[in-house]
Amino acid sequence: MAVPPSETESVENRTFLSQFYSHYLGNRIHALYPYFSTNFLSTFVLRFRSTQRRECLPLPLPSSSLDAPLFMTKRSRVHDVLEDILERVLINLHSVQKNLQFWQSRAKRSDSEKARFMIFERGPRAFIDETVKLLRGLTAQGSSTQNLSQSASDYIDERVGFLSSLRYSLATFLAQVYMEVDKIGEDLVEDPETKLPSLLVTISVLFSTLEASIGHLHAMRQSDSSVDGSYSTPLLFEKVPEINQEGSQWTDCEIRDAINSVYQNLNKLDSYISFLVIKHRKPRKITQYWIRYTCGAVGLSVCSIWLLRHSRLVGSSDLDNWVQEARNSTYSFFRNHVEEPIFSIRDELFDTFKKRHQGIMDVEEVQLTSNSLHRMLLAFSEQTKGQKFPVNASDQEMMEIVMDRYEKELMHPIQNLLNGELVRAILIQVQKLKLDTETAMLELNQILRANEINFAVLTALPAFFLSLLLMMLVRGWFKQDTKAEGRGRVARIQRRLLVIEVKKRIMQYQNYVDQGLERDAEYMFGLALYSLDRLYHSVKWHAEATGEWERLREDIIDLAKPRLQTSHKESVISHMVTFDCLLPSRNRL
Repeated sequence: MAVPPSETESVENRTFLSQFYSHYLGNRIHALYPYFSTNFLSTFVLRFRSTQRRECLPLPLPSSSLDAPLFMTKRSRVHDVLEDILERVLINLHSVQKNLQFWQSRAKRSDSEKARFMIFERGPRAFIDETVKLLRGLTAQGSSTQNLSQSASDYIDERVGFLSSLRYSLATFLAQVYMEVDKIGEDLVEDPETKLPSLLVTISVLFSTLEASIGHLHAMRQSDSSVDGSYSTPLLFEKVPEINQEGSQWTDCEIRDAINSVYQNLNKLDSYISFLVIKHRKPRKITQYWIRYTCGAVGLSVCSIWLLRHSRLVGSSDLDNWVQEARNSTYSFFRNHVEEPIFSIRDELFDTFKKRHQGIMDVEEVQLTSNSLHRMLLAFSEQTKGQKFPVNASDQEMMEIVMDRYEKELMHPIQNLLNGELVRAILIQVQKLKLDTETAMLELNQILRANEINFAVLTALPAFFLSLLLMMLVRGWFKQDTKAEGRGRVARIQRRLLVIEVKKRIMQYQNYVDQGLERDAEYMFGLALYSLDRLYHSVKWHAEATGEWERLREDIIDLAKPRLQTSHKESVISHMVTFDCLLPSRNRL
């Protein structure tokens, strides 16, 4: 059963397509009309994208900044620019991360599994090429299997190394931008006109640093790479022009040009990262399982041809007969296991009074037989003993008198049959047998009536189990537990693993700081921001449903503060795992 893409993946796909085509269109227009300014195009694309903005990790600004009137007037310049930078860097980082995780999982496998991946999970063309190489190696050297395993290891290690370096550069850039905003957060809210130009200059410098880092990867990839189709266009970011002397203020037009330069750099970065990731991305599902899909397609084709031969199109009525039989079987199953049991239960529930009245009549008949037997026993005992017995005398005592008399009469059966009490004693025993039989039948009838509902429920059990199975399938379809955004047990586990990942990266960040490794510390802090963004996005809906979102959002923002002590962050994480949306599932259904 195919799983529909989540909201995050659909947003990322739309973002990638808009980035690719907007960059392509901009280059074509600039090639045809060199003097045409692309600022309008980038601004238009930005405004179009803003309607589909994916909510990401909040900026490290004071909590009261959103209420400041001055900040609201400059929100389009400050808040939107910084949010777009974080959002688009996080999307690119996620694209790199999910491909890197795939190759890392393949790198941990055995040599035979790596060789199997190279042959069977890279598409039909790779299957043919690797099979030919394998056969040539067998005829030439006899050790082609080892060569294939080594080739697979090199193939996977190259992608792991390149994507790891690319993740390092993007995470470091993300951490640097976030830290710069955190340093001047209060001043940026109080006096944005003064701080915005200096922030834009700093971001431009960070773009230049990122350009040098990614450009180094690009040079290494061109010099030594087994990936076909290298992206030869160099990455050249726009720099903020120095259009003012020291001490002067930037005009509104100059600030707008600087912001457009930032957006041009973001578009270039998106396009460049997209092309790099495409060359190192994981194979698609249809590529990995192409053999299964091919067998399925062949089986479906054979089945279609077989159905066509038995259909009306070729003059056969077999298919119509089978459909009619299936419909009759379905109707028979519904009638025998659904309709009749439900009607039987309904009759039992709504005809209780009628059946109870009928049961009373049966009890009265048994009581009449019991009274007749009591009178017969009383008359026989009085006549035999010659004394008066009380009306409420026990039937058991009088029955003993009858049996004693019966045993004596049997000593001379022929004589006592004509002149004695033998016939009378036999008739009394017949009456007793009749009473016992009616009593047993009454009890059996009561047992059967009491179990009629049970019999109806047993008849309906096949339909009940079939409905339960269908409900479980529908429930599994809607819950989508494979992602952290889901509502089931697997999704809860994924969210808790995100919290553990955040804690681990914060501890590694602190270790790098203690060792004086500033660059590695920035890289690890960027990865921590990425994990917090994934946690922020996956837990929001669930926390809003339980009323915990405001407190949980504050905790996530605290964990993202670079100047907050690590000990305090550990206590925040200990508090976070007590929220209901992060607790383990209470059941395993």
